[in-house]
Amino acid sequence: MAKRLTLYIMIGLVLGLLLGTAINYGVESIRTFLSLLASWGWIDPPEAAPALLKDIAGGFSIITTIFLRLIKMIIAPLVFSTLVVGIAHMGDTASLGRIGARTMGWFVTASLISLSLGLLLFHGIEFVIDAVAPGTGFGFSLPAPDATVGLDKAAFDLSKWITHVVPSSIVDAMATNEIIQIVVFSVFAGVALLAIGERGAPIVKGAEALAAMMLQITDYVMRIAPLAVFAAITATITVNGLGIIVTLGLFVGSFYIGLAVLWLLLFGAAFAFIGRRAFSLIRYIREPILLAFSTASSEAAYPRTLEALDRFGVPPRIASFVLPLGYSFNLDGSMMYMTFATLFIARVYGIDLSIGTQIIMLLVLMVTSKGIAGVPRASLVVIAAVMGQFGIPEAGLLLILPVDQFLDMGRSGTNVVGNAVATAVVAKWEGALDEPEPPEIEPPHAPAHRATT
Repeated sequence: MAKRLTLYIMIGLVLGLLLGTAINYGVESIRTFLSLLASWGWIDPPEAAPALLKDIAGGFSIITTIFLRLIKMIIAPLVFSTLVVGIAHMGDTASLGRIGARTMGWFVTASLISLSLGLLLFHGIEFVIDAVAPGTGFGFSLPAPDATVGLDKAAFDLSKWITHVVPSSIVDAMATNEIIQIVVFSVFAGVALLAIGERGAPIVKGAEALAAMMLQITDYVMRIAPLAVFAAITATITVNGLGIIVTLGLFVGSFYIGLAVLWLLLFGAAFAFIGRRAFSLIRYIREPILLAFSTASSEAAYPRTLEALDRFGVPPRIASFVLPLGYSFNLDGSMMYMTFATLFIARVYGIDLSIGTQIIMLLVLMVTSKGIAGVPRASLVVIAAVMGQFGIPEAGLLLILPVDQFLDMGRSGTNVVGNAVATAVVAKWEGALDEPEPPEIEPPHAPAHRATT
């Protein structure tokens, strides 16, 4: 099933590229036809081409929106139930503290590496451009420095973020899919169940049943994933076309080269800790990666990533603890992008930042990027919030906004890789990495976790 689903998703992606390109290039023909119908009085006169493209894309986007809403429907109860069960099966609070410390240590290190890689990547491109065509810069027609993108930057005020981490109501946190708040409550609930011992056994059993039910629902929802991928890619290419990638080819291409380097670093680190099994991990998580890439949503891949890590041999008590934390603290692709994009914008406006200032900016981005999972265009919001602190015009975001969807696809897939590697490494550190199951085989019914050990 998993192998066929991956194939169907890839087919949906290719068909979406073809249809989106055809619509984008053929819109004038469509508009001419609609104008003819309008001249006969059958319909109202058609809109201008850009508006027409958005209308067409909007029809396809309905399918993608429904799919992503179904995924969001699953996330809150799945994170809560699996995290509570995972902590309850830790055995004692000492194990929980040890795993938590190792997890956060990995996340902080990975964050610094991702942000630093973005810094080095930018300077590498800058060096090449200056060597080939000195003094030309990046050659963009710049928006006015006082132009705005209209993003809500206030959401990433540090003091507000710290208080926002703690939920005032778990019901409200679940209703709004606030992952980090759900994680905080689930940790309290799991530790409390550890403390009360046998008296909490019925709740643990109920949470296990809830997790199994949510994973079965995931199996149902994933059957429309290829259609959702087809619709998402079609809508994106219909509006933007492939030409926008050529226009900003240097920026897009450089970023994807950086992602490739980051993948090599992540799997290299995994190899250092778990040996040759690190190379087989990609086979287990290929479907979640492809799903996150094609829908530009890390969230969409969460349930399948959890199942893939289970088949890879990561015990549920570890995967259910590390993976939700990763969605709030370990978005490697997003963090590399934020450093690279911020410095890129500073350069095109001719703003010279000292190395010390760049390092400070890197640390500020590291703090403000935490907890961005589930926030639309979260990376752009963080960048907009930080740029103002260093005198970089927010208008620079207008340069990269047309290709942000394509960039979001890459960073979403990379976020899945980073969290999967982190979870596997923590399991190895705990001496709990089990023998893997075949990656192509899924349980015939509810894809419940293996025995919690």
